[in-house]
This record gives sequence, C-alpha cells and structure tokens, in this order.
Amino acid sequence: METVGLISLGCSRNLVDSEVMLGALKKAGFHINQDPMRCDVIIVNTCGFIEASKEESINTVLEMAELKKTGQLKKLVMAGCLVQRYADELKKQMPEVDLFIGTGEYPKIVSLLESECDVAVGKPRALADETLPRLLTTPKHYAYLKLAEGCQHACSFCIIPKLRGPLRSRSIDSLVIEANNFLDQGVRELNLIAQDSTGFGRDRKDETTLKKLFEALTELPQEKWIRLFYAYPQGFPMEVLDVMKDHPQICNYLDLPIQHINDRILKSMRREGVGKDVRDIIEAVRTKIPDLTLRTTFIVGYPTETKTEFEELLSFVEEGHFDHVGVFTYSPEEGTSAAKLANDVPDMIKQDRRNRLLEAQQKVSKQRNERWVGKTISVLVDGPSADEPLVITGRHQGQAPDVDGVVFLNECDLPAGSFAQVKITEAHAYDLVGEMV
Repeated sequence: METVGLISLGCSRNLVDSEVMLGALKKAGFHINQDPMRCDVIIVNTCGFIEASKEESINTVLEMAELKKTGQLKKLVMAGCLVQRYADELKKQMPEVDLFIGTGEYPKIVSLLESECDVAVGKPRALADETLPRLLTTPKHYAYLKLAEGCQHACSFCIIPKLRGPLRSRSIDSLVIEANNFLDQGVRELNLIAQDSTGFGRDRKDETTLKKLFEALTELPQEKWIRLFYAYPQGFPMEVLDVMKDHPQICNYLDLPIQHINDRILKSMRREGVGKDVRDIIEAVRTKIPDLTLRTTFIVGYPTETKTEFEELLSFVEEGHFDHVGVFTYSPEEGTSAAKLANDVPDMIKQDRRNRLLEAQQKVSKQRNERWVGKTISVLVDGPSADEPLVITGRHQGQAPDVDGVVFLNECDLPAGSFAQVKITEAHAYDLVGEMV
C-alpha cells in the first residue's frame, strides 16, 4: 500500500478531522509517515478562517507540491475549510493539486483517493462519531472530543457557519463511548470542543444538554480531567458550573470568547447582548466558582472601531477578569456581512491595539498567577519542554494545552500523562515554576 502523510493546519476542530482521516487510512492499510519526503500521498488539511491562515495553507500546499520533483510524491490532496470556501478558484489556480476535499467529505478519504475524482465538495453536513476510526496525533495523554459540528450563530466577522454548516450535535452516548475508548488508551485529559459548546444539544430536541454530558463523563471510572472550550457567553447553561464545582475531575476552567465589550461594536458584530450582559455573565460565573480560570478572545480593529471604543476594551481587560486572553486583529472575510463595511482601521493601528491589549493582560496574568505561589496543586505531566528537552513541564487545571502557559517542574522523573502534586514556588506572566511534593 501507498505511504500517506498529513499536515493539519488551523484549530483543534480541524485536527480532529485530520485524525479521522488518518484513522480511516490506517484501517484501509495505508502506511502513515510524518516525513513528507517519504510519502506517495500528502494531504494538507487547510484553514480558511482569517487571511494569515489562508496564506499559510496556500504556502504549505505549494511547498509540498515541490516534492513531486524532489521526493516520491505522486498525489497531493488539499482538504478542509479553504477548499470548502474556494474550491473552483483553487482548482483553476493550483494545478499541482490532484484532489480537493471539502469539510463535508473528509470521512470518505479512502474511497476518494482510490477514485478518479478531483473535486469533492458538497454541503458541509458531516458529523464524525465514535464509529469512525481515529488516529490521535496529540501526545498520548490528552485528546480533543468534538461535541458538535457547525454553528447556530451569525456573527458578522465569521465565515465558519458557511464552511461548516448548521449546528449538528452528537449524542451523549456517542461521546461517552469515544471518551471511554480514549481513556482506556491512556488519555488523561479530555478537551471538549465545538464551534459553540454552549449550543450543544439544542438542535437534537431530545433533552440532550451540556450538563447531562458532563454528568455522564464524570461517571467513567478512569482518572481524568475534563476541560471545556469555545462556550458562547450568552445562553451558557450555568447549571454546568454546579457540576463542575461538585466534581474535581472537571477542570475549573472556562473558555468564553467575548470578542469585545463596547455596545455598538457588539451590535455590529451581531453578537447577542451588550457589554452589561457580558459583565453579568462573568459576575455570575465568578459567584459560582470564585477561583475559576477564565480564558477569552478579543478582536481589535473591527471596522469603524474608534480610539474611544478600543480604550473601553483596554480598560475592561485592565480590570483583571481573565487569566488568559487571545487577541486577533480584524481581517475582512469575503462572504461575511462585516466585509461590506469600510475596513477603515489601518493595519498599523490594529497591530498597536493588539500589542497594547496583550501588554495589559500580561500584567493581569502575572497577578492572577501569583495566587498559586505557596500552594500545592495537581499537575498533569506533559514531559520534556519543546524548547529545552532537559526541562520537564506540566499543566495545572487552569492551563490548557497549546494555548496557555505551563508549570516548569523541578526534579520530576514521572512519565508524561502522570498526575503529580506540585508546590508552586514562582509565578510569571504565563508560566509557573514548582517542585514535586
């Protein structure tokens, strides 16, 4: 059988799709290899969310195409969001690519590779579940569990609903089976993801709820952490926090993408609610679990964002509500309503606003991290640092993989995937330092 390599770009949700493709290929007898030079087939699972992501996707595909000359590559496949969005244009402009696969067709990867098809892009309706094989590419001790596909919102800046389709939630039974399989394989951290986790179950009309899912997952007997990402603020089911508070295996961590705090900007973004509603949600969350770790994301430089409106956002961040913050500079996306607005904030100002917001949050993060100094907390060992192999790192419940900081562990000889009791001795803006207890 042929040897296949896959490069996954973009978010963790895209990574799950890549793992499903790899699982199907392995089951069909293909050899999987991470070295592109040794591959007969290379699949690039692309991201089409923002301009920088599109550029990275195109450049990666073109780089892989060179292996038709210098390596053993016979077939180049382009999959994912960028294909779903621009299939016709890509087919015309990128003759180097042999097969284009949209976001609804990736589960058919084996049959598509064996066919003469060159474009497979339909309505995005795929919903991978536990019945499909999946080859994890994350470290063995954590995995992503995709609760749903698609989105029920219509944010002005976001193209995702057009690329991923309407909200489609999996059943609780399906998710519990997949989670149990992962835990039996040695996974110790389940990261729950979706385009909008808050909306989970609302499309099913069978009383499926996020709270019931958490309750079902906590009944699995294996030692584990459960972490929630991508929860739309408005409508978030606060009863989930009661389950979180009562079960130590559910991380006291919540990812609430807020995007902005100014009323006019939120309305233009087509976000539900106004700034006061955002503050009320944060207050309600903190009342339930005062020490909860909060992550959020913001967009700066949105069309017509004034200096005063940005300063309002900056002041909001300086108030110290969040432990972790991600900041995107706005880029107009074709097909979104915001793209029709004048993109009147210069790129230089967008970048300056992003830097100022991150600098403000850095001070907040340092202050928030200092509360851990002197405490002994549970840490999940990740293993050697990517930057310094002789240094062992781990994460506490308030640190998600890839996006947040780490705990540097002194004199740790435990293998990755172990839970350790660690006394925190130092706090920095993003990372902590601790010693084994």
